[in-house]
Amino acid sequence: MKTNSLKFQVALFFLLIGLFQTQAQQTEYFIFEKQEIALPDFKVDGLILDIGGGGEGVIGQLKGDQVISIDLYKDELENAPSTNLKIVMDATDLKFLDNTFDAAAIFYTMMYIPADKHEKVFLELYRTLKSGAKLRIWDVNLPTHCDDNKKKGVIYPFIFRLPNKTIETGYGVAWAKKEEQNMAYYIKIAEKIGFKTVDKKEANPSFYLEFQK
Repeated sequence: MKTNSLKFQVALFFLLIGLFQTQAQQTEYFIFEKQEIALPDFKVDGLILDIGGGGEGVIGQLKGDQVISIDLYKDELENAPSTNLKIVMDATDLKFLDNTFDAAAIFYTMMYIPADKHEKVFLELYRTLKSGAKLRIWDVNLPTHCDDNKKKGVIYPFIFRLPNKTIETGYGVAWAKKEEQNMAYYIKIAEKIGFKTVDKKEANPSFYLEFQK
């Protein structure tokens, strides 16, 4: 569970235990309907860099010891149930050598990184990925507002279906500040850096992107 305020944690608590349906209109945050996401295994030979891999540690749970998860927050990594290597690190300043990783993944994390740092994250990923390596991104279409101007942000509840387990969680985040952060937004940044878009899928509010260096 990733949040950026105590209020989000409280809201998500009620949501995840099923008590928020009747209180949804009273909250300060817009709540999307719960979305189910199937997360099949994907083949990678070598190391996978997992950006924002704390919390549920979904990529670590899916790919195991192939994964090196980084997160800005130590407690998020400590709480992750996955057993792979975890390192406290800033995604805008990766401490890895050039051309280190065979793949990278960003699982519902870009929404938490300030927009003015997004390009730097992609630059660092491009630098540390090997030629031909793929970057996989799962995230949400994050708008700048909703019809109710009193809402301070948005909560996205999810059910993730992995091959051998199901994870139920939710993500709370403030509205995008300047422009909607959607699939087209990230494609524009990635291709500016030099990535090639090789796959894209959208099921609002979520999307999946696959890039290749």
